[in-house]
Order: sequence, then C-alpha cells, then structure tokens
Amino acid sequence: MKESKALAPAWIGEFDLLLRPWEDGDLDAVLRGIADPEFRRWNAITVPPPDEAGARAFLGRRVDGWKQGDSVGFAVTAQAEGPDAVVGSVGLSMIDHIHRSARVSYWILPEFRGRGYASRALEALTRWAFHEELRLHRLELGHALGHDASCRVAERCAYGLEGTLRGALPGSDGGMWDVHLHARLATDPEPDLMARAAR
Repeated sequence: MKESKALAPAWIGEFDLLLRPWEDGDLDAVLRGIADPEFRRWNAITVPPPDEAGARAFLGRRVDGWKQGDSVGFAVTAQAEGPDAVVGSVGLSMIDHIHRSARVSYWILPEFRGRGYASRALEALTRWAFHEELRLHRLELGHALGHDASCRVAERCAYGLEGTLRGALPGSDGGMWDVHLHARLATDPEPDLMARAAR
C-alpha cells in the first residue's frame, strides 16, 4: 500500500526555466494546451475536455495533487519568451513514497515546440524529484508507440527504453495502443543537455 503525505508547492529554477505551481491566471495557457490537436491526438483519453471547464478541472487537480501528496504539477515558464511566459507543463503522478517511484508527464504549447523546452523542463523536474524533498529512486515515462517527439525527449534526458507495454493506453482512434516504457534511476548518470544542444 502506498503512503501519501501533503507536499509543499515548490519552485524550481534550472537551466533558463522556472517551474512553478499552476495558478488561476494560467487558465488560458492550460486551455490552449489541452485543446491542441497534436496533444489530443496522443492524450485524448487521459486529459479533460478541451473547454474552460476542462481547463479549470486541470488546474484543480494540480492543486489537489500537492495537498494529497500523490502528484505534483508545474507550469513551465521561460523568461526568454516574455515575463512569466508559460510555455508548457511538467509533472509527476502516481507518486509512491514507499517504493520511491513516480510517473512523469509533460507537454509544450505548439508555438514553443522545437526549442528544447520539454527536455530542459523534464530534466529540471527529474533532478528535483531525485534530490529534493521527494528523494525518489525511479521515474517512469510512458508514451504511445509512434509518438517520436516524446521518445526523443526521453532519450535526451537519459530515460532508458525498458520495453513495450502491449495495449496499455486507450487511443484517440478507439483502440488500445502499445506504449514505450522508459525509466531513469537516481543512480543513473545525468545527461549534459547543454552539450547536446551545442551539437
């Protein structure tokens, strides 16, 4: 049985990003994120409806996650895009304090893709999860087969491919999709994202 405890909302400054708890003022960014057709192509079953009520539900779940200690959600902000500009989302779910594990997730708004924000946000979250209050040991990352962009983010952040989960995700086409399972341990070497970006 997993044990949960309330978590204090955190702010993570890493690379050129600030990861901060979601706020009510982020409603528009959330709505654009969960309504994005490419995002919904891969996540239609696991996200709220693409309307204001769905965006408010998304924000409410992020607040509840901190209180319940079973998930944490961050707005990814990048000053390079403007003061407190939200470029995407990153978070942990299924936090298991006994097994010291969790599941990562992320998305980037369409206009900010291709700039490395997903990789840097995931790496910032990963380091925080391993070394700060949570002190987790294992983080898992799952994505539908064919979602090559998500696979590349996993590889850049040294989440090794461990296998394929057959029929593990309800797909947007009504079928059950296979999922690539990646994972990273606290004892694994950290990737040098800046060196990769320079190549």
